[in-house]
Amino acid sequence: MSAHPTRTDTLVIGGGVIGTSIACHLAEAGVGTVLVERGTLGSGSSAATAGVVRTYFPGSPLTGSLAVRSLAAYHSFAERTGTPLGLQRVGFLVLFTEERQVEDFRREHSAQRAAGVQVELVTAAEAARLNPLLDERSVLAAAWSPEAYACDPAAIVRGYAAAAQEAGAVLLTDTPVTGIDPDGRVRTPRGDVLAETVVCAAGPWSTAVAALGDVHLPVSADPIELLLTDPPDTSPATSAATLPMTLHAESGLRIRAWRDRVLVGMGRPGPDESRQAWLGRLSRLLGTVYPALDGIRVHRGWSGALEASPDGGALIGRHPSRPFFYAAGFSGPGLCQAPAAGEIVRDLLAGKQPWTDPAGLSADRFPAVAPSLR
Repeated sequence: MSAHPTRTDTLVIGGGVIGTSIACHLAEAGVGTVLVERGTLGSGSSAATAGVVRTYFPGSPLTGSLAVRSLAAYHSFAERTGTPLGLQRVGFLVLFTEERQVEDFRREHSAQRAAGVQVELVTAAEAARLNPLLDERSVLAAAWSPEAYACDPAAIVRGYAAAAQEAGAVLLTDTPVTGIDPDGRVRTPRGDVLAETVVCAAGPWSTAVAALGDVHLPVSADPIELLLTDPPDTSPATSAATLPMTLHAESGLRIRAWRDRVLVGMGRPGPDESRQAWLGRLSRLLGTVYPALDGIRVHRGWSGALEASPDGGALIGRHPSRPFFYAAGFSGPGLCQAPAAGEIVRDLLAGKQPWTDPAGLSADRFPAVAPSLR
C-alpha cells in the first residue's frame, strides 16, 4: 500500500481492528508509525466475527469498561474517520439455565454498572419477548443489555487505516515479519525496518510473532466456525430480522439476525469430535432452545481463528526491559475493544497514565505462563 521505509519510531505488527486502531492513535499523536500486515488489512480474526459490538461481558467488568469506551468512539467514528459504520442496535441477551449463573450475575452486577455497562436481569418470559424464537421453558432467566450494535468490521479497519495514513502512518500489506532483532530491526521479505519500538497486535499469531523477538505471549489460536440457517419459516413477529444477539451461557451457542437468515456459532468440534457429530449437537440444542428452528438446515458461513488468553481477558502492556509492546489475546471480542486498546497503547508508549489502570491487562498476571515478561 505504501513505499517501504527503512526506519520508524514505532512499528505495529498486525492489520486487523486492533493494529489499525493502534496505528491510527499513534500517528494522530505525532508518532512516526509503520504497520505491517502479512496479508490484506482485516483478513485475519477481524474477518471471522459475528459483526456485533457490545458492552456486556459476563464475568468481566474490566472488558466491559474497555467496550463501553470503545462504543462511544464508534458512535463518533464517521465524524473522526469519514467512514460510517452503519451501527444498528440489536441488543444482547444472555440466557441462564442454572441458578448459579443467576447468582453470578447478581454478584457482579454492581461492578458491571460501575464499569458503565447497561445490563439487567430479566425473567424467562421477558427474554422470550425480546427474542420471540426462544422457548421460555428452556431458561430460568436472562441478562439483557440494550447496548449492542450490528456493524461492518471491515469498515472499522478501513476507517482506522485511512485515518492513520492521513496522519502520516505507512501501511504495508503482504508483508510478513520473519524476524525481530534485539535492536528493534524488524525483518520482512520486502526489506528490514529499524524501529525504536515494536508493537505486536498480530491476533492469533501473536505468540509466534512475539517469539521472533524472544518474547513469550500466552496467546492461543482457537478455531471458530459460523453457520447460516435457511430463512426461518416464521411469522413477521418472529422474523430473523428482529432478533437480538443471543448467547446460551451454558453451551456457548449464539445466534443473531443475518438478513433473512440466522447466524449461528458454537465454536468448533472438540478434539475427539467429528464435524458431523458437532453439527448434530449444535442442531439439537438449537431446536431445543428455539423450537421454530428445530430441524432447520444450516450451511457453512465462514470460519477463522480467534486469539485467546488464559483467562479470556485482553493482554495489553509492554515488556519490562525492552521497547516491545503488545495488544493481543482478546478472546473474540477484539472488535468491541479496539478503540480503547489503541488509546492505552498510545499512552503507555508515551509514558502517560492511560484512562484505566493497565495493571489488570498486563501479561504479568500470568507469571507461570509468561516468564519472559516478568
